[in-house]
Formats: sequence, structure tokens, C-alpha cells
Amino acid sequence: MGKAPEAHLPRIDWDRPWLQAWREPGQRVACAVGAGVALHQALNAVQPAPVCFAPQCSLPSGEAYESFIARTRLCPTREGSHDFFNGLCWMRFPQTKCKLNQLQDAEIAAAGIAPVRGPVRDALTVFDENAAFLSAPQPLWDALIARDWHSLFITHRALWQEAQLVLFGHALLEKLLQPRKPITAHVYLAQPAMTSIAELDAWVAADLSAARLATKPFAPLPVLGVPGWWPENENFSFYDDSLVFRPPQLS
Repeated sequence: MGKAPEAHLPRIDWDRPWLQAWREPGQRVACAVGAGVALHQALNAVQPAPVCFAPQCSLPSGEAYESFIARTRLCPTREGSHDFFNGLCWMRFPQTKCKLNQLQDAEIAAAGIAPVRGPVRDALTVFDENAAFLSAPQPLWDALIARDWHSLFITHRALWQEAQLVLFGHALLEKLLQPRKPITAHVYLAQPAMTSIAELDAWVAADLSAARLATKPFAPLPVLGVPGWWPENENFSFYDDSLVFRPPQLS
């Protein structure tokens, strides 16, 4: 007896502000999975991607996941929300995902698979799993870097109307299926205005390099603090939680 359609993906509220960039292909894939189609088949049917999605069993024992993708252009895919969002990332950010795969494959080829990933592979994994892209007026970025939460979310709150934040990391998107205040993105500054996802994708892919990632060019951002993303942050006491909105570390 086959699994019930609901077994593969949880219910997804596509009206969440952080899912706007993912809604169109995501709903179509989720609908197919809900009708009983295997996730890898649903992803392949919905929108072209630079990889072909394949069952997880396609990955040979002992071969690194990223190396296998680079060698075959097949992306092993497990049922469930984690690889669902990973598949959507390949569709919406094909150039960025290809660049991340190229950098991972080069690091593996140079150093092999070791218990400790090293700074570049560690940063690549953080980026792939948890990154978000922010295009914002300079005062917002300065406040984010300084972890000056009062300035970021209260003093300069009106400037968020000029900002754009796009979530990228598939683990981050998965975690936000059950929103919790501590969920934090690793934000990567996107310099140009984001006129389209395709333009953002091209810019990020061109900007990424092993040397840049080794510096861990991220800033932590508790995403439910973003104005308009969560009703509770309309009460500014929301930001008084020092376990979430942590002060900068003293050197």
C-alpha cells in the first residue's frame, strides 16, 4: 500500500512573506507530491534546472554528494521538506547553486573528505543551508553588522520599505515552516537593487569565491524581527529578548 499524499510534505502556508520568491514553483511541486508523485519526479516536471533530480539511492556509497552532482549533473533527492526546498533553490537560483557546487567540488578534489571541513567548505555549507540576501539602505546594513538591533528595527524601521530580503538556504526555509523567534539567517549583502530573482542570482554567482567565503562574509539576522514579517514585532518589546537579539561580542 502506498503512502498517503500528506506523508511527504507538511502543510505549507505560502502566504508567509519569506515564501513569496518560492511560491509559484513551490505550489506546483507540492501539489504534484500531494497527488502521490515522487519528489524528484515532481521537481523535474515543474521547471528546468541545471541538474536532473534523482532518487537518493542514485548516490553511490562512498562518493561525496557534491562531487557526484558535479560529475553527473544528477541531484540525489530524499522525500521531505529539506530536499523539496533544495530543489526549489536549484530552480530559482541555478547560477548560484552551480557556483556553490563547483566550489565544493574543487575543495573536495584538493583536500578530500576529512572530519573537519575547513573554512571554505564550512562557509559553503553555511551559505547553502542558511543564507539570505539583503539589499538595503546603508544605515540598515551598518546597524546589522554592528548588531545594533534598536537602530535596525526601531530607529530605522521606515527604511525597511526600501529594503529587500530574499531567503536562500533550504534548511532555513525548512525551519520556517514552523516559525520560531530564534530562527536566524546568515545574511549576505547584495549590492545592487533586486529587480528580479534572475538578476540577483547572476550577481551572487559572480560575487562568490573561495577566498571571499573563507572570510565568512555573513551577518546574523533573526528573520522574524523583519518589519512586516511577523505580527508580534509590531510591539517593540519583541526585540528586548537578549537571547535572540544578542549584543555584539566583545573582542
